[in-house]
Amino acid sequence: MNKQNELFVISKKIVPGGVHSPVRSFKGMPMTPLFFERTDGAYAYDVDNESYIDFCMSFGPLILGHRDRDVENELKKALERGWSYGACEPYSLKLAQFIIERIPFIEQIRFVNSGTEAVMTAIRLARGHTKRNSIVKFSGCYHGHTDSMLIKAGSGLAGTAEASSAGVPASVASDTLVLELNDLIGLEDCFRVHQNIAAVIIEPLPANNGLLIQSSEFLHAIRRLTKEHGALLIFDEVISGFRIGFGGMSEKTGITPDIVTYGKIIGGGLPVGAIASTRKIMEELAPIGNVYQAGTLSANPLAMTAGLATLQKLTPETYKMLDHYAENIYTIFKEWLKNYSKGRFKNIELITCHSLFWFAPKKDIHSLKDIPSNLTKEFNAMFEIMLDKGIYLAPNAYEVGFIGLAHDEKIAEELERRLWN
Repeated sequence: MNKQNELFVISKKIVPGGVHSPVRSFKGMPMTPLFFERTDGAYAYDVDNESYIDFCMSFGPLILGHRDRDVENELKKALERGWSYGACEPYSLKLAQFIIERIPFIEQIRFVNSGTEAVMTAIRLARGHTKRNSIVKFSGCYHGHTDSMLIKAGSGLAGTAEASSAGVPASVASDTLVLELNDLIGLEDCFRVHQNIAAVIIEPLPANNGLLIQSSEFLHAIRRLTKEHGALLIFDEVISGFRIGFGGMSEKTGITPDIVTYGKIIGGGLPVGAIASTRKIMEELAPIGNVYQAGTLSANPLAMTAGLATLQKLTPETYKMLDHYAENIYTIFKEWLKNYSKGRFKNIELITCHSLFWFAPKKDIHSLKDIPSNLTKEFNAMFEIMLDKGIYLAPNAYEVGFIGLAHDEKIAEELERRLWN
């Protein structure tokens, strides 16, 4: 038994399913999960010291790459000062001011510990602000594992939703209305039928059930309808925020949401989340408002330091360089898909948006119902081959890949060599 298998046997005895997050489980794969013990730049190294070019990048936070030296140096200095205060500190203020000065619609921000926590708070805040209960979400958008977001559509018009997880009461599911992405008529009907909608929440660039790029027209229509009906618009930019541009999808589309949630990049790879909005909405949060939210480790000084050190490096020139590196990587992947093994994967398309990419067996996928049934089968076969070549993707067909600034020309050359060997 090799070291990877030994560790997984131990892990399964003491951890449910052997993993601390289901996507790490390699479910449906003919091998056990990899156990990594160190990383650097674009590389991850497993417990057997095998190297992999990493395109998972901790599922998105590491836009600079693993162990960026500037971030690492700031973290070392922060660690020497202490790693948890449970009190007010200046580091969150520096990060907050840095963001507020650069994103026009944000007047106040509160830091939490995860994207899930940020969404949970945003939903509660929207309900408290509007004095309404119902939340509209879309199939294909993932907003963490808070109960009210683990809901799938039932039959008929939105309002017949049901829980997608055991342990979520029907009473919770009844307040979540589920629609299909790009379904403008369905959204209009939903507002016509339901008068108690507090907010519509959407990933403006859905990237957790595949890369389901939405039209600008659809996103603008959501903004129009929420304003007409007195509901709030929540942009979940946990993935897209600071990745496709400093201002995320709000900047790209010109749409101003009422509330935005962040995570991943905003903490430089440490556990973090954030809720941001206008002063009027944000000051409904405790201690001055009636919407309660709290967290022992919120605004952890290490996460705040890593986040600021990361965001300070994300300049317009940086984003141009990132897109350039991404195009290099995409060109190599496309050539390999087209020509590998006499076209074994010739029907797999590479869907991209800036530094996000997704392998899928057809083009023009914009909602869950567009995804072919053979997605997992095709991806698993390709994943196994790439893993053998020392290329690491997120181990699930519905997860996207991430390009970082560490994926430079040298890494592109190494990727090409590994793919064709």
